[in-house]
Amino acid sequence: MMKRCTPQLTAVALAFALAAVAGTANAQASQAAQAPGYVSSAAGQVWTSPYGLCWKTSDWTPARAKAPCDAVQTVSAPAPVVVAAPAPLAVAPAPAAPAPIIEKVSLQSDVLFAFDKAELKPEGQKELDQLAQRIKDAQVESILAVGHADRIGNEQYNEKLSAERAEAVRQYLAKLGIEENRVRTEGRGDNEPVTGDQCKGVRGTKLIACLQPDRRVEIEVRGTREVAGGAGSPATGGTSGASGGATGTTK
Repeated sequence: MMKRCTPQLTAVALAFALAAVAGTANAQASQAAQAPGYVSSAAGQVWTSPYGLCWKTSDWTPARAKAPCDAVQTVSAPAPVVVAAPAPLAVAPAPAAPAPIIEKVSLQSDVLFAFDKAELKPEGQKELDQLAQRIKDAQVESILAVGHADRIGNEQYNEKLSAERAEAVRQYLAKLGIEENRVRTEGRGDNEPVTGDQCKGVRGTKLIACLQPDRRVEIEVRGTREVAGGAGSPATGGTSGASGGATGTTK
């Protein structure tokens, strides 16, 4: 025989159901408050399996990972990039200024040498004797002897001849007591003429005579000279030219 449900019994059953639902909800809320994402006791202790694994709830996400159950992702700030200041550039010392010119002469090769020769003539030796006498009281630092030739003939030969003549000047100055290591020589052949275009169109012996100023040896003396009052003087001896009345045919 079927029993009828009275209103009183129905109310009691409904009350028990509501209490059970409420109890479950309260338990889950307590767990969420203690250890979100993990099944835990009211005291916050996460429950683990016999194998030491943590029990997770359905709302577990990687963001709720908790040690020692799961590896916790940490975001570390990048280390500041330190830019080292550039090392100061080494400043090369300024080159020492050359000593002032105290004597500068340009001697025609006709006076110094015979035609197509590099041996000093007596007239040339005399000119160099006078130069050595003028710089005798000076503190000579360096002497530069530069040989030049005209544009007639082979370029290589002219360079060789001009260098040999400059070397002859250096050797003779050494005999006069000037240290050889203070004398430097150069042979520039026909690269630095002084006649310019004035001999253009000239031929034969007239051309040889016209180009005579290009055949020369320039001597530049650098150093200091004592003057009245004891001060060093940078004054030069000027530029002089020597002419020996030669025929003008010396190359």
